[in-house]
Amino acid sequence: MDDLQQLQTTMRACRICLEAGYDIVPGAVFKGNSGARAMIIGQAPGITEVQAKRPFNASSGRRLFQWLGEAGWQEDDFRSRHYMTSVTKCYPGKHPNGKGDRVPTKAEQAYCRPYLEAEIALVNPRLIIPVGGLAIKLFYPNSARLKDIIGRGAYFRPETLAKNPVNFKLRQAEKMEAFDDGKRKDGRWIVPLPHPSGASLWPNKPENQVLIAQAVEFLAAIRVGLDL
Repeated sequence: MDDLQQLQTTMRACRICLEAGYDIVPGAVFKGNSGARAMIIGQAPGITEVQAKRPFNASSGRRLFQWLGEAGWQEDDFRSRHYMTSVTKCYPGKHPNGKGDRVPTKAEQAYCRPYLEAEIALVNPRLIIPVGGLAIKLFYPNSARLKDIIGRGAYFRPETLAKNPVNFKLRQAEKMEAFDDGKRKDGRWIVPLPHPSGASLWPNKPENQVLIAQAVEFLAAIRVGLDL
């Protein structure tokens, strides 16, 4: 059993949030292996993801893979070759008002953070796609608005500044307005996407769909340039 497999076994058995009193459904949901070169980081699994033990399993997955399909990835191929995880690993339960799922608390995020950092360190992906506000805020300021982030280019961290694979500081990365035909291969790209859940109205607005298309175009260029 390699280090990543051992980590995954530990994540599946984790009960830290449950024992801390959070009404979660234990059982980490993720997919991938140490050979993955692209990584998606979502917010947290939903109830259907828990039941299927499959990230982005339901309607949010259909929308996400529609976007990725436009970038040139087939869903089955992406799922088999790349890595999919989330900020917190277990289903957090329904929102108290009954609409959508509960957003994991800062404490839950902190409990899961070592697992996420270990996943990134062990997989060491060339591309990270943070999906949704919680994942995007791993890299971007809390005050940043989706309309100022999605489709507005990407960040690249050269290998010399990515010796620690868990470096989340964008000030140590280079803002890129376009992919440079693969000249920047030895490092990591970060391209965010909005949350694809049907509960989110943001992707439905025409002006935001233009931004998503721009992000997808950037992802397509990276996919081809880095042979992902």
